[in-house]
Order: sequence, then structure tokens, then C-alpha cells
Amino acid sequence: MKLSFHPHTLELKHVFTVAEMSRSTTPIMLTEIEHEGIVGYGEASMPPYLGESHKTAAEFLSKVDLSKYENPFELETILTDIDTIAPGNCAAKASVDIALHDLVGKLLNKPWYDILGFDKNKTPHISFTIGIDTPEVVRRKVKEGEEYKIIKVKLGKENDKEMIETIRSVTDRPLTADANQGWKDRNYAVEMAHYLKEKDVLYLEQPMPKEDVEGNAYVTEHSPIPTIADEAVQRLADLKNAHGVYSGINIKLMKSTGMREAHKMLLLARALGMKVMIGCMTETSCAISAASQLSPMVDWADLDGNLLIKNDIFSGTKIVDGRLKLSNKPGIGVTKKQRTL
Repeated sequence: MKLSFHPHTLELKHVFTVAEMSRSTTPIMLTEIEHEGIVGYGEASMPPYLGESHKTAAEFLSKVDLSKYENPFELETILTDIDTIAPGNCAAKASVDIALHDLVGKLLNKPWYDILGFDKNKTPHISFTIGIDTPEVVRRKVKEGEEYKIIKVKLGKENDKEMIETIRSVTDRPLTADANQGWKDRNYAVEMAHYLKEKDVLYLEQPMPKEDVEGNAYVTEHSPIPTIADEAVQRLADLKNAHGVYSGINIKLMKSTGMREAHKMLLLARALGMKVMIGCMTETSCAISAASQLSPMVDWADLDGNLLIKNDIFSGTKIVDGRLKLSNKPGIGVTKKQRTL
């Protein structure tokens, strides 16, 4: 097998603002793994707060030698070895994981949801994300997302209720809320959770800083809606600390090192009786399509990262009537629009 990689930058349709930062671009690293004439595609999305960059990804991927593996089906061995090359670098590791899964699926001529035994007809509706902004921009974004059945709203600044009221002034669709660790007072967080329940919000992501375990547990205990760990849970080992503190977890391929570990997290969370959502960063349809292979087994899906960019270079999982529609294409189900490597 041969690995190649190439840096790319995604351009967002709108400036994207959450509790701690704003950005208009996202650096990504595109990967390809070739074996016997078959190519698997992967991707690392690296928003600045994750601590990865084109430089760190290139340095890590330069250390990955796939030529020593004769059998691409040995996913556990190969990906475990790659994980031990260096700590961190989760998105870079995910880019190899996704490309390898895509390759193996193509070699088997099967889509991954089929390999995993999932029913493609059980995919959830996805949420359409609206970042923190002025009422005028928020109303425009809601209109842009008219085809989606659920709206995700970013909170965590001083205009929390204004954001909700603005959206409610133009739509009665169900909402989800993500405070991105923006609330520092547990009593305020509980008060907001009750307010959000009244506004038909389905769940609340990461209400308080991930380090405040007691505060988040308090919010979960007193919240009328489920709380979901996002920043507090990255990899499989983090789940044991989240159990009993949150109602559920948000699994993202860029944090979990890819599909292999994300699948393990999904199974463990289910065994622990926790809710599961699958989310994303700003990504092309490559990584979104990879994550969507797991979506038939989750409660909620927040896989709209490709919808927020202007320069998607892949075609993959589609949205039909607000719901993920998995294709019958093998692997992760993507085709490339243009040659970049």
C-alpha cells in the first residue's frame, strides 16, 4: 500500500462563530491510499482549537509507512501501529483510518454500513448548524436551512436567549443547542436548560467547561433535556469519565482517530445506556460520508460540515428530505470531483 497526502483549505460560506472563537476557513489534509490500482480517500479536518495544522499533519503522515503491510484488511493491526507513532494527531490519524476503510470497502465491493451490518434505512435526520451572529444573519441562515428538519444553534455568549428567540420568530422546527463550554455558572446552565426545554430544544451539548466535572454532572441531574459531552469526550478511554456525568456523547471522527475507534465508542456508549450522536468539524463530503456509515445506530446526527463550505471537492452521502441517504457505492461512498493529489 502507498499513502499520499496533500494540504487543502476549506472556505466557509459564512464566518462561523462559537463561544470561544470565529473563523472563515479550515485547514484540511487530504489523503489517498493506493493498493493494486484501487484508491481509498481520507481527510483530516483541523480547526485551530484542536491544535493540529498542515505542518503537524504533514510531519505525522510522513512517518506512516504502509508499504510494510501486505494485507489491507488487517485494520486492527495497521491502525493500532499508526496510533503508536506519536501521541495526539487525532485528525491526521483519522485521515489514514478513513482512507483505509474506503480502500477495504472498495476491495470488498461493499459500503461500510453493510459491512457493519447496519440498516441504511434507519439514518436520522441531520441538524443544520447556525453559529452565533446578529439577528439579521441568523434569520437568513435559518432560511438557507429550510430543507432541514432540525436546527442546531450555537450558544455560550451574552446573547443566548436572543439567538433562540430570533430563530423561534421564523420557525417552529425542533432545535438542538451547543454551549461549547461557554457557561461558567451551573445555576445559569440549569436555568437555561429549562428555558431551552420550553423552546422545544431536544438536547444540550457541553454546557460547561469540560474540566468542571461536578458542574456538568449537576446540570445533567437537574436538566429536563439530555446533556451531551462533546469537548469532554474525544476517544474511547474518555467514556468511563463521561458515564454518570452526561446523558450521552458526541462522537467525531477527527477526535476519535477515525471510524475504527468511533465504532467502538458507539458500542460502549450503548452498553452503558448513554445517548449517542455523531458530529463533525468543517469537512468535505469525504469525512462526512465516512461518519454517515455509522449513523443508522445513533440517536442524532450533526453531519452538516460539508454544507457550510463553498469548495467541497467530493460527492458522497446526500441529504433527502432532511435525512441522511446512504448510497450503495462501496467503501465510504464518495467520488472525487477533481484531482488534487
